Amino acid sequence: MDLSVKLGSLCLNNPVIAASGTFGYGLEYNSLVDLNAIGGFSTKGISLNPKTGNPVPRVIETSSGMLNAIGLENIGLEAFLSEKLPQLKNFKTRIIVNFFGDTTPEYVEMARALSEVERVDALEMNVSCPNVEKGGLQFSSDPEILRDVVSSVRQVTQKFLIVKLSPNVTDITLQAKAAEDAGADALSVCNTFVGMSIDIKTRRHHLANQTGGLSGPAIKPLALNLVYQAVRSVQIPVIGIGGIITGEDAVEFLLAGAKAVQVGTANFIDPASTLHVIEGIRRYCSRNGVNNLSDLKMS
Repeated sequence: MDLSVKLGSLCLNNPVIAASGTFGYGLEYNSLVDLNAIGGFSTKGISLNPKTGNPVPRVIETSSGMLNAIGLENIGLEAFLSEKLPQLKNFKTRIIVNFFGDTTPEYVEMARALSEVERVDALEMNVSCPNVEKGGLQFSSDPEILRDVVSSVRQVTQKFLIVKLSPNVTDITLQAKAAEDAGADALSVCNTFVGMSIDIKTRRHHLANQTGGLSGPAIKPLALNLVYQAVRSVQIPVIGIGGIITGEDAVEFLLAGAKAVQVGTANFIDPASTLHVIEGIRRYCSRNGVNNLSDLKMS
């Protein structure tokens, strides 16, 4: 059975990728998961300079999911390149570096620096960030702003470029088309939904940041719908994300048109979730006579 997939020029041994923010820099899972057994992983989001993130508490479990307001804490570009990446060079799995910036020039500088590193297989732009040049308006919230930042990054990198879209928009197809027109090689759909939780005993917000990103099984039907819409609005591959726990969950996204999937919150439940999802896909294909994932389509 052939589970390999091609996302344009990016080839994966199987369609399962560990999602950014849930898999650290990959090294944290090395003793728990055979990294070479998964299609790839997307690193914790990297910024030009180190970030300490938001004050605690910044994670809370919710019904069928979790809210996080980590605030993109990370060690910064220089430390990532000198301390983390060298330890990953001998792994065969695909390394996707998730990155972000506060301004378009920061995105460009990050992309240019990461493009010089041979071992980086793909870049994933997190555009769910405030643009300080536009009064804090998120890059993902306006198609024109999104088109500008993706186009600027495209001009400085030949790496496979994935744009990770936010679900917190009126019409995701507008963002999908803008990213495609600007030169994205693929889309990952979608990032977390904005949510809130209140402690009725203290009558305070559970999160110090008040709001956070909702992920986990609670968002799967919403994310699946957005993937379905995005797939039908663009010609480039779409990677499905949102509440995938089992192989059957992943198959739903593949049937919706996604070429690959990312597993996120499930990694906190079971560090080997990516492996279980791969095996679940394999079992489904075996039971249903699917020998190649390209044959997996809705009836």
